[in-house]
Amino acid sequence: MSPLFPALAARSARPALRFGDQALSHAELATAAGALAARIAGAPRVAVWATPTLGTAVGVVAALLAGVPVVPVNPKTGERELTHIVTDSSPALVLAERGAELPPILAELARLDTDITGSTEVAEATDTVDRALPAEPSPESPALIVYTSGTTGPPKGVVLPRRAVAATLDALEDAWRWTEDDVLVHALPLFHVHGLILGILGPLRRGGSVRHLGRFSTDGVARELSSGATMLFGVPTMYHRIAEALADDPELAKALTGARLLVSGSAALPVHDHERIGAATGRRVIERYGMTETLMNTSVRADGEPRAGTVGVPLAGVGLRLVDEAGAEITAYDGDTVGEIQVRGPNLFTEYLNRPDATEAAFDDGWFRTGDMAIRDPDGYVRIVGRKATDLIKSGGYKIGAGEIENVLLEHPGVREAAVTGEPDEDLGERIVAWVVPVRADAPPSAEELAAHVAAQLASHKRPRTVRYLQALPRNDMGKIMKRALHD
Repeated sequence: MSPLFPALAARSARPALRFGDQALSHAELATAAGALAARIAGAPRVAVWATPTLGTAVGVVAALLAGVPVVPVNPKTGERELTHIVTDSSPALVLAERGAELPPILAELARLDTDITGSTEVAEATDTVDRALPAEPSPESPALIVYTSGTTGPPKGVVLPRRAVAATLDALEDAWRWTEDDVLVHALPLFHVHGLILGILGPLRRGGSVRHLGRFSTDGVARELSSGATMLFGVPTMYHRIAEALADDPELAKALTGARLLVSGSAALPVHDHERIGAATGRRVIERYGMTETLMNTSVRADGEPRAGTVGVPLAGVGLRLVDEAGAEITAYDGDTVGEIQVRGPNLFTEYLNRPDATEAAFDDGWFRTGDMAIRDPDGYVRIVGRKATDLIKSGGYKIGAGEIENVLLEHPGVREAAVTGEPDEDLGERIVAWVVPVRADAPPSAEELAAHVAAQLASHKRPRTVRYLQALPRNDMGKIMKRALHD
């Protein structure tokens, strides 16, 4: 296998990473990470205290160079979940930014600092710039162990091989026309697939660069896109804030207009935010679809139609099919028939750590069961309509995806946020429930008005039968709505 990071192996002088006033070229990163890699070589696994810092990126790259599996740890993880992750993955040591205060269970492990300013690692490496990097490990060897959100039990450790990381990033190179000349801006956390693998490892594999904002702000986005950055990665919450700010911020609109690619992921971007950004900038946000277990599966292509409400077409090398409840493949591309997405390809994970039962249950004859429900348009574009467990509503004999109703609700001028779920109904089996955060709490749109709005745009059987008003929707760190918490 060729090096995971060719520009590091070539000691490229091009910029690689920038976090605030700290920056490294690919050559400097090779020196710093290479020295740290030599110190951790042979460890079975390492935990990385994944703060949004340069040190986190250096630590992850060092472990990957050494062939040591990385367990990224969310610094906001609660005590019970953190204990489970550390006990389950058994890291030999923890890599953390100098000065970072670790919780007790991690403080018990051997620790190496990843701070590159005046650090021992860099000082020891300054006279060995030409030291060869470690040999590239096997493509099937574990690269990262990323823990799932644990919505249906304790988080599971998803073992991602180097093969999957390379396959996904190379497929995105094709889909997004991603090159070494691209400069990516993002402010995503570094403990999950979107922020770490796509946002940090992606630019490094391409030989390009990334500028991490540390904390998201529209001013930061405008500043970086106005000074040479070409791409922006974000989640819907970020793009919503951008859409809200555009009317009063001509510099932000100008900066977005000059970007080559705006990418949203991790959850569906509401259509009305698509439209507001497009109207103000002339640029369209594209969406992609992936999971921890599969990395990226589909995307709207840079040279394709940026169609709001879709996640594009399957990436190169990814097999994707829809199946019905009996497991039979759905061959219709009619924009209406709902089925569960199943995928296969080199982008898939190897196993759930220490969970052979869960690994076996996740596959159907080599196809990974995503649990996501979708429809396919006649030209192959995929539209996610929700999760099988929480977003497929069976009402009056119809199978209804919550996602399409949510998008229509968000087009109503009186709705700021919306979520849709199903709950038992003696007559219908399940009735559709809309959870709405109104624009004006003192004058919310009525349930009758919202039901009529949905019926006019979609169909009568898709209208909400119950509307519940909230001040805010419960969300996780990635901005995803926690629907189970709504009913709780």
